[in-house]
Amino acid sequence: MERKASAVWKGGLKDGKGTISSTSGVLSNTPYSFTTRFEGTPGTNPEELIAAAHAACFSMALSAQLGGANLAPESISTSATLTMEKLEAGWTITAVHLDVAAKVPGASAEAFNKAAQDAKAGCPVSKVLNAKITMNARLE
Repeated sequence: MERKASAVWKGGLKDGKGTISSTSGVLSNTPYSFTTRFEGTPGTNPEELIAAAHAACFSMALSAQLGGANLAPESISTSATLTMEKLEAGWTITAVHLDVAAKVPGASAEAFNKAAQDAKAGCPVSKVLNAKITMNARLE
């Protein structure tokens, strides 16, 4: 399985502009820039996309883990907060914190927590990130 996306950047680092596209068309010449990435200007950036991918991947991984334990989740809501810091080696993604709330009828706290920990470790996006991954998971 392969997934593809592309980016085009025009200009210098601070005055340039770029666009991001994906073969699915979900991203189609979506703009990004130095200011959307480093200065809080509204718009997307690579780190926001990584956080979105991690939240989505984790939610599916948790659903799979719960299904393997014969538990059917009603809903799983995950937000990912990515931290990027300027280190001696340059800008680095140092951490991702996952906040998870799930409705899982019949699940014990122990079974849910085990599934959440296993999902955090097994999620393909978690595996690719060289960052500290923490999580707050609660069963509703």
